[in-house]
Parts: sequence; C-alpha cells; structure tokens
Amino acid sequence: MVLTSYGRVARLPGVRTLFLVTGFARIPQAASGVTITLHVVLGLGRGYGEAGVVAAATTIGIALGGPLIGRLLDRRGLRRVVLLTTVATGVFWAAAPWLSYWGLIALSFVGGLLSLPVMSIARQGMAALLPSDDSYRRPAFSLDSVLTEMSYMVGPASGVFLTTALSSTAAMLVVGAAMVFSGVWLYFFDPPMKSGDAERAEHVPVLSWLRGPMIAALVIAAAMVLIMAGSEVAIVAALRQHGQVDWSGLVIAVWCLASVVGGILHGAARRPIPLIVLITLIGVLTLPVGLFAGQWWTLALALVPSGLLCAPTFSSTSDVVTRMAPESVRGTVMGVYSSAFTAGAAVGAPLIGFVMDSSAPSWGFVAAGAVGLLGTAVGVALGGRRLSQPQLSSSLSAS
Repeated sequence: MVLTSYGRVARLPGVRTLFLVTGFARIPQAASGVTITLHVVLGLGRGYGEAGVVAAATTIGIALGGPLIGRLLDRRGLRRVVLLTTVATGVFWAAAPWLSYWGLIALSFVGGLLSLPVMSIARQGMAALLPSDDSYRRPAFSLDSVLTEMSYMVGPASGVFLTTALSSTAAMLVVGAAMVFSGVWLYFFDPPMKSGDAERAEHVPVLSWLRGPMIAALVIAAAMVLIMAGSEVAIVAALRQHGQVDWSGLVIAVWCLASVVGGILHGAARRPIPLIVLITLIGVLTLPVGLFAGQWWTLALALVPSGLLCAPTFSSTSDVVTRMAPESVRGTVMGVYSSAFTAGAAVGAPLIGFVMDSSAPSWGFVAAGAVGLLGTAVGVALGGRRLSQPQLSSSLSAS
C-alpha cells in the first residue's frame, strides 16, 4: 500500500525532480544555523549568547522576507526570484567568513530577508503539479515533510563535521556553495508555480483569504514549530540535569526518526487523522515527557509517540494552506506560512528556556505541550474544524 501511494505520486511529470532538487536544497539550509553559530564561537571567539544574536537577526530577516519574496513569486515568476535570492545567498556566504561580528549581524539580516524560499517553492510547486485528488496530495505533502525531517537529521551534523574536520570558514564556504548550487538547479529546472488559468488571473485582496480557517492553520503551524523548538531545548536541559547531555544528539535523532515513520504512514493511510486532532494529541503526549528524563533511553522512548505525529501535522497544514490559497497569490500565502514557521521557532526556544529557568527542565515539556493545546483552542475558535474537510478547504478561496 505504501509503495502504491508514493509510486503514483512519483510517476507524475516533474514531481520526482521537484522532490530531488528541493530535498537537496534543504540540507545546506538545515546546516546553516549550526555552521554560523560555530563560526561565531570558534572563528570569532564570541559566546553562544552572541551567536544567538546573529541567529535572531537571520530569523527576523526570514520572517519579514517570506511574504515579500512570496509576492515576488506571484508577480515576477520563479526564475527572477531564484536568480535574486541565489545571488544574494552567494554574496552572503562568500563574505560572511571574513566579516567582523557586527558586520555579520547586519549581513545576516539581509541574508535572511533574501534567503532562497525552498519551502515555499516546494509546496507551491507540488500544488501546481498534483491533481486535486487527496490520494495524490496527501502522500506528496507527507513525503515533503519527511524530506524536511531528514534534512534536519543530516544538515546540522554535516555542519558540525565540516567545522571540526576543517574549519568554520571552510564549513561556511561549503554550505554556501551547496546553497548556490541548489539555486542554480532550481533556476534551470523552473517548476511551474501556477496553472495556466492562474497565470492570467488578477491578484485578490489579502482579506479575501486571510480569514478564520487560514489564520487557524497558520496558528497551528506556528504552535507546532514552537513545540518542536521548545522540546529540543528541553531535551538538552533535561539530559544535562542528569549528567547525560552527550546523548542529546541521539535522543533528538530518535525523535526525528519517529517523525519520518509517522509521515510515511500518514501519506499511505486511507483515513488520515484530522489536523485539529493531530495538534491536540501532540500537546497531550508532550506534557508528561519530562517525567521520563531520568535516563536518555527512557526520554527517547517517551518522545516517540509525539514524534510520530510531527511530520503528519506539518503535512496536513501544508495541504490545507495550499488548498485555501487563491492560486494567483499562492506565493504570498506560502510566504506568510513560512513566516508563521519562523515565528514559532523564534518564540519557542526562549519561551521554554524561560519556563525552565524559573522552574525545572521537566516543566519545559509541560509548557511546550500546553502550547499545542492552546493552538488547538485557537484553531477551533477560528473555525479550524473546517480544515479537516478538503472539499470545504478547497472552496474557501472562492467564497
């Protein structure tokens, strides 16, 4: 059944190449954060807090740039956007290793603002290439979420390896070269972002699509990323408290692997779990995780149930957002969606860190789970129950 579901998707024209190029492009993007952090600490001799300031500058740039780049995708097309962001990416990674700390902060903001929009391109391209039939869309978006998880299993580890085996400067240049290569590949592949009819359609007002159900999906997406970012910090803190911080990487890898398995099963299932139920279950299952943090292996096992639901939740939010987005402004919508992800990540780590500083590491998981339940409440209040009905979701943009 699994092979049948994914095989049908892979046989569609252009889909395999889209997965290949965007899957590759995600790896250096996933490696970028840890690579820059290590460069600030090892190459520039600064502290981790100062490295966090550089990361914050990048995050703010990405959050502000997402909708702007998405609007450019709608109005100017993929090739012009990819050309602009690839050149900007090349300039950033070629210059960053040689800059002072303060110069790196400024350039990181600009680099984030003009970053290559891989996630938006991947999901917008799938929406254009796939039939509206859910039997195609769900496996495709599930596989996209699985590739995202895998990139975060490979990317950061690669950045650490390059930095320790070579130098932080060499690692930054390699990561930058891989990003530029991804941009060039996307430029020449040039996947469709819209159907022929949408290319001729006029742009629609923001308030025609930024309404209750869409806002609900964005809130759920941000809450999901916040849970993951906060839980990651809580994992490290809990293991450190018990003198097992060296096992953090393996515990997080088990968590990610569970997400990969869950994504694959979700894409092949005949009756998927509704989005509101997914985010509710993740919240409930995250609450007690801290109780099992006495040993690294019990913590890893405790994370598996919620991990199984991570990729399905990302897949479902991507699917419903692309369904509700009017096709002529889908790039803008996906840019806003990307910003919701970035906002969740930016808030998650410091928020959960503050909770743990004021209490204990186990309360970090409680706080992260509570965010999931809060996201559920907000989603339901805004009409999120309709997100589980594809026929309604697809008609919202026309209503």
